Amino acid sequence: MDAHGTGGNVRGGRALRRWLIGGGIALGATVLTVGAALATVVAVFARTVVTPPRGRKDEQRILDANLADATIVLAADNDTVVDGRYGLWFSADQGHARVGEVLRRSESTVTRRLLGVDFGQLALASEGRWSGWFYLGPWEFELPYENVTVPTPVGPAPAWWVPAAGPSTRWVVQVHGRAVRRQECLRAIPVFHEAGMHSLIVSYRNDGEAPESRDGRYGLGDTEWQDVAAALRFAREHGARDIVLMGWSMGGAIAMQTALRAEERDLLRGIVLESPAVDWHDILHFQGAGYGLPRAVNSAAIQAISSPWGRAVTGLERPIDFERLDMAVRSAELTLPILLMHSVDDGFVPIAGSRELAAARPDIVTFEEFARARHTKLWNYDPERWNGAIRSWLAGL
Repeated sequence: MDAHGTGGNVRGGRALRRWLIGGGIALGATVLTVGAALATVVAVFARTVVTPPRGRKDEQRILDANLADATIVLAADNDTVVDGRYGLWFSADQGHARVGEVLRRSESTVTRRLLGVDFGQLALASEGRWSGWFYLGPWEFELPYENVTVPTPVGPAPAWWVPAAGPSTRWVVQVHGRAVRRQECLRAIPVFHEAGMHSLIVSYRNDGEAPESRDGRYGLGDTEWQDVAAALRFAREHGARDIVLMGWSMGGAIAMQTALRAEERDLLRGIVLESPAVDWHDILHFQGAGYGLPRAVNSAAIQAISSPWGRAVTGLERPIDFERLDMAVRSAELTLPILLMHSVDDGFVPIAGSRELAAARPDIVTFEEFARARHTKLWNYDPERWNGAIRSWLAGL
């Protein structure tokens, strides 16, 4: 009995040790696998944030397009159900249409007015890309304009110059956002032209039009401001004495960095911010959560972008200084009047940073909080209010 029991215990102990050793190896392998997977996710997210996209996906389903009836049926989502006027790219950007008001909607579809097809075969398209770019170029406003080139630190960058109707030393320099181009800014040309201002709509490094930087990466405002400073010099050389900066999304971060760091900042009289990137920590945590990533992964990606060791992952020539870009924290350094417009349901850049900036500096910030307008589509949703806000703010300058 005892012998049997002892022998049983020995055999059980050996089996337990074998199980523990084998299980430990398996567990260790699992931990290593999970760790490697998380490291890969961190690397991919960090690299995606700073790498300009080479193409854009058609993710919006086009269910029907009736050219004779001037209607289009789309899959309903947070963007397509919002009233207003929008652009619709389709067939991998080989086609472009303009879409108007909502006519009917069901739980899964929305029928809208089809305002026109600029080019492409919409009737053959099954997918497209929703866009706030209602206009394709300055020629659509029946105003004189010029294609000009701004000499920047990375090389000549194309820009559009829409002169004022008469002699004027007042300019607006507009800066588009991340992963888009100058067309984003066209919606603001009429209201600034009405105010007697020249419009300069610029490109900047790595945006697909201007030259690339040596690393070919976004600086999220920490490097691009140098190209906007060059645009200020261009404007001064062409008669500008009073300049308003306008930044859309990441262009807002670029505009604020320009206002604080450019030698030419003495020319500036105010800043207009449309759905701006005020706090990149908040933005990247928000976007990471949208991908289903844990907060720890988002934090690690931010560390990779902002640390010298992360350059091997991100491809950045220099790490990005997120503290320097956080204008809610640095609000005391801002001195110019600011018109700040943002939508509660932005969906890409959370409104929290804008609210913090507005609350910290009510002495200089005029805050227009929209609802239902989504990201950089405030004009599309409510052009009367949007234009009115700019018109009133300019009058106050």
